[in-house]
Formats: sequence, C-alpha cells, structure tokens
Amino acid sequence: MRPWRALLLLVLVALIGAAGTFVAGAAAGMGEGELLHLAAYVVPAFLVTVSAMWVAGRLLARASVAQRFVAVGAIGVVVALSNLWVLSRQMFVSEHDATLLGVLLLYSVGAGIGVAVVMARSQSRALGRLTTTADALGEGDLDARVGPIDGGPELELLASTLDDMAERLSLAHERERAAESTRRDLITAVSHDLRTPIASLRAMVEAIDDRVVEDPASMRRYASEMRRSIRQVVAMVDDLFELAQLDAVAIETEAHRARLGEVVGTAVAAVELQAEEKGLSLVAELNGAEDAPCSPRLVRVIQNLLVNAVRHTPADGSVRVEARRTASSIEIAVADTGEGIAPEDLTRVFEPFFRADPARHGAGAGLGLALAKRIVDTLGGEISAQSEPSRGARFAVTLPA
Repeated sequence: MRPWRALLLLVLVALIGAAGTFVAGAAAGMGEGELLHLAAYVVPAFLVTVSAMWVAGRLLARASVAQRFVAVGAIGVVVALSNLWVLSRQMFVSEHDATLLGVLLLYSVGAGIGVAVVMARSQSRALGRLTTTADALGEGDLDARVGPIDGGPELELLASTLDDMAERLSLAHERERAAESTRRDLITAVSHDLRTPIASLRAMVEAIDDRVVEDPASMRRYASEMRRSIRQVVAMVDDLFELAQLDAVAIETEAHRARLGEVVGTAVAAVELQAEEKGLSLVAELNGAEDAPCSPRLVRVIQNLLVNAVRHTPADGSVRVEARRTASSIEIAVADTGEGIAPEDLTRVFEPFFRADPARHGAGAGLGLALAKRIVDTLGGEISAQSEPSRGARFAVTLPA
C-alpha cells in the first residue's frame, strides 16, 4: 500500500472512533457545552492517535509477525490507559473507579499479549513452512510441498496455491525429461536407420565408379537396389517431416471433410500391389459406414496400418479392414493373420522407431505406427493394438463422430 493511502486509512479509522465517541456522549445526555468540552480532549487525542499509529506503522514495517501482534495489543491498552488517566484528571471518572479500571486494563495487557503471542507463533510456523518449501523449490526439489498449515484462510490459500504450482512444475519437468529422452532416442534411431540405406547406396556407387561391375545385368540389379534404398530414405524423411509438422490446430480447423469410404478406398489402393505380390487376401467391410464424414488425414492412418499388416503377414494370409459407425463414434480396425506381436512389445509398438526385431532390419523405418497414433491423438481419438503371437494382430481406431 502506498504511504499516502496508509495515512488516509489511519485518519479514516481514527475519525470513525472519534465520531463514535461523540455519538456515545450525545446518547448519554451530554449537552452542547459538554460535547464541546469533550471535543477539546478528543481532537488532541485524535491527532496523537494518528501520529502514534503512523509512527508505529513505520517502526513495525520490518518487524516480525510476533512483534507486530504484541505491539498492536500493547498500543491498544496504552491508549486506553491514557484516556482513562485524562478522564480521571478531569473528574469525569472517580479516582476509585479509574484505579479499578486501570487494574482491569493492566490484566488485559497480559491476556492480550498472551493471545497475540499464541497467534503469532501459529502464523510464524505457517510462514516458516511456506518459506522452507519455496526455498526447496527454488533449489530444484520439485517434490517439496507445504501441506496443510494452521495459519488462517489466507495462508492456507497461499500454501495450496504454492503446492499446485509445485505440482505443475513437477509435471512440466517430467514432460521435459520424457521429451529429452525421446529426442535422444529419436536421434539414435534416425542415425541407425539412415545409415543402412546410405551405406548401401555408397557401396553400390563406389562399385560402379571403380568399374567393379560393368555388365548390364549387374548394373540393372544395382540400379534396382539403389532405387529401393532411395525410396526407403525418402519415405523415412517424409514420415519425420510429417511427424514434426503435425499440428493439432491445423487439423481442428480443417475445412475439407472426406467420406470414410473414399478414405479407406485410397488407403487400400496404396497397398493392393504389395498384397497381390505376396498372395494376400485384402478385404474391406465398412458395414454401412461408407458415408461417415472424417478427416482426410485418416488416409495416412489406415494406410500405415495396412502397410504394417501386409509387411508382417506371410503369403496366402489375409488382411481385413472393418468399420462401424455409432451415434457418437466411428470405429475402424485393421486385422491380419500374420506373425503377431509379443505381449511385452504391445505397449511399445507406437513408439517412434520401435521394432520388435533387435537387429532392426526390414523395409520399414519404424515411424508408421507412431505417426498413425499422433494423427489419431490429434483428432481426439484412440488407437490400440491387440495380438497373439503367430495368430495375427488387430489395430483399432476410435474417433468421435
């Protein structure tokens, strides 16, 4: 509070007290002359009180809570004793009554100071816990909490606010640590997965440049392998770019909506050739959900699930796309009769670059399922995986209608 506002508040409080004195005097039957006589004492007392309160406020500005409580109690009693002394000197109160009231006021000094000390200790303990917790948080101990304190509603609110802030800081720190761990894993995985096709490309280019191979058949085979490695690198870079650029706000504000039948048809068409080459049965059953509106980005989700299913399903197996529409959701599932997923790997299949194969070989970059989950999460839906080893896998996507 600014100094002039504090002084104004003191004057206002003292004026209220002085006005109360005159009201009480008038109610007691004092005449005009007696009220003027009373004013001769009240006005100087008013000025002395304001000055004393102002000086006390300045002196106690840096005092502890206990010292302030004791000072307030002591000042109140001193003012009362001073007024009583003036009244007795002017014969408003008899000397016997003044002595009796003085003794009672002196007793109230001890009682008031005792209450002030008890209250001050409670406040001091509460403030001490707040200070200790704030210091611990400042030093990096995000597990520090104030907990319940017996310090009154204001300090309880402050403690609750500080604990809430600490909880949010702890969660933010955990998210930051998880993000940093993911970033390190991502860099490691990208380095590993890019190294294989790039090393293959380098070896084949050097072989051609050094004329190790010159016959047309070998050159065609090398060109085919180089094209495959380039496709693998391009697919990985595209997935990484889309994963990094995926924006929830952009998806939420999409103006264009697609039909589920068109989305599934586009995704199935992208893997039909690979399925035919392996002799797989590729079936889509939408069960009347063809006209359900959905985000065009769902094509990438279903396509990635189908690519994963075709890759891990042996020849003569089957891959099915099923859909179902309810009043509140759209459900799409991709099931296969492939090799399945081990139970310990089911919880990690949506992690970027995760592969159940420790050798990390194969055509995939390990980003398809991670990208599918990111898109589904951004669309406000859920994606899950179920599998039994050697009996196939089933990936289910549920989106709000």
